[in-house]
Amino acid sequence: MCSSDLPDRYDPDVHPPADRAEWLGTSGAPLPVEAATAWVTTPASGAVVTFLGVARDHAPGRPEVRSLTYEAYEAAVLRVLEDLAAETRRRWPAVERIAVLHRTGELAVGEAAVLVAVASPHRPEAFDAARHLIDELKDRAPIWKREEWAGGTDWGTDARPIRTAGAVPR
Repeated sequence: MCSSDLPDRYDPDVHPPADRAEWLGTSGAPLPVEAATAWVTTPASGAVVTFLGVARDHAPGRPEVRSLTYEAYEAAVLRVLEDLAAETRRRWPAVERIAVLHRTGELAVGEAAVLVAVASPHRPEAFDAARHLIDELKDRAPIWKREEWAGGTDWGTDARPIRTAGAVPR
């Protein structure tokens, strides 16, 4: 399923949703970092925490990384993101808005790969919720990273089996 087949609330290439408090999705286009940060900010939010994961120039045993390519099973990723947003709201009910956007396709070193932005009235909830979202996204979402470096190309060394919602961590 491609982004164009999904409702607008899932497509970072279009404007953020007007009718929801979550902006979730994957995109082959550069992530709208400034727009997402502005969108999560509300009059009641005294804290906005933004996490930005970027493509770096190295990986364990792989110096001189030149690029990353992300592949995603989009429909499953969106289900995971919806589950994570709902779970986050149960754990931190004060959270006002959530944005979780992940890039797909080829990224150059320095480009944003994933964005998590959370707004809440106070900073502890915003920090805790943002950390939960990025950590669980990395564990649960069917997104795969391929690295190209000076010595070749292969899947990322940090790949782990995908964990489903409610699964007990190892």
